[in-house]
Amino acid sequence: MSFGAGPRAVLAALGTLALALAAAASPAHAADGTPATPTQLFDGHRHCSTDADRPSYRWAGDGLVVEGVPGITGTTGTSLVGVRYRAWPVTDPARITTVTRDRVTPGSEAPATLPADALADGQTYAWQAQTVAGNAVSDWSAPCYVTIDDTRPANAPTLTSPNYPPDVWNEGGERVEFTLGAGGADDVEGFEFSWQQDLPVIGTGIGDHGVPQPVDPYADTTYFKRADTLGGSATLSLVPPLGSGRMTLYVRSLDRAYNGSPVTSYSFLVSSPAPTVTPAVPQPGFGEPTEFTLRPDPGLQAKSPVVSYSVRTSGGQSDRTIEVAAGADGTATVELALDGIYGENVQVTSTSANGWVSGSAWWGTTYDTTPTVASDVYPENGSGGAAGVPGTFTFTPKVADVVSYTYTFNDGDPEVTVPADARHTASVDWTPAAAGWYDLTVYATTRSGIQLAPYDYTFTVN
Repeated sequence: MSFGAGPRAVLAALGTLALALAAAASPAHAADGTPATPTQLFDGHRHCSTDADRPSYRWAGDGLVVEGVPGITGTTGTSLVGVRYRAWPVTDPARITTVTRDRVTPGSEAPATLPADALADGQTYAWQAQTVAGNAVSDWSAPCYVTIDDTRPANAPTLTSPNYPPDVWNEGGERVEFTLGAGGADDVEGFEFSWQQDLPVIGTGIGDHGVPQPVDPYADTTYFKRADTLGGSATLSLVPPLGSGRMTLYVRSLDRAYNGSPVTSYSFLVSSPAPTVTPAVPQPGFGEPTEFTLRPDPGLQAKSPVVSYSVRTSGGQSDRTIEVAAGADGTATVELALDGIYGENVQVTSTSANGWVSGSAWWGTTYDTTPTVASDVYPENGSGGAAGVPGTFTFTPKVADVVSYTYTFNDGDPEVTVPADARHTASVDWTPAAAGWYDLTVYATTRSGIQLAPYDYTFTVN
């Protein structure tokens, strides 16, 4: 079930509820055992409260789902049973509403819905459950107590930051401190926050036999923070999702029924210098392992020591992200073998001890991995030879460890692969059948199987 300002939708796993609003309804199929008092009682898919002084709070705009697991003892078969629920205002015990769920397998949850028109906003109700087996019934369960809260907090929360003023540039490196206030709503239990405008939905999973598995949303400190007192305030200490630029935090208040207030937001600007990235040689060779030195921005290092770097490569044979630990002075080294056939980029961010992630540093290089093609008879972009006149074409690599070349003299013709010699070159003889314009396309392949960039060699046969 999701909670908030809009209508609630019961999880589809619960199935369609077969309900009867009759005080003495009983299941159509009689059981042959002794009914036992239901257990595993829930309302609104959350644990019910058996403490009259501490009722649970639930939204019930579409009615309130109550449920329990019926029991039966001494049965000899797979008899179906029913569960009867009765509810009443604690201030008027004689005004009882009864609903039932028929034909239920013992041991599984039996949900039914108390109708919305029987539940007044702000009123506290008690409810009980009993198992029904033919004309036999169990004892009633201990009462559960629930207060209906169909009214969400009217005001958006207040949101301020003492160390990152809004709409101005702030030097990054320190966690952002926020103070959240209830905005005058006296029933606010806590707050939901996110760097994304769409705030997460609070839900309840359904386990085996239909048993709800509610969790305390405030246990998830990534998105939720409980107020210091009902209607009170809370503080947050957060690291923005990006190292620099405009940041916006979105917050709404939640009451005890998880009704959400209008959303408020807080925007601020962050400048966060990136680390430096320096290769051991100015132009690393294609595929050659090269050591890169990573150094922190001095300002970030002074605020909180850099403890690691995230190094991401792109444009190579296998894009990857590498996490590298920093030394005591914040520096680190990483060895990379760049193998992008047209070039490769390296992106680096630093992470400080306080969790701050810096802006991105970029380092990149380009490679020409096409082979060199030469012919004395048929020069590139020129004319020569004639129909029936053979010519030799020599392929020479621009990168190391080439083991073969693959070529075709016209688009659509089958490719031919020839091995490279000990000097990593190759020569092929070719005789044109007719005069005209030709396009020789050739690429090399390395020992590790990398297919390098192709080269187009054009010429005209006289």
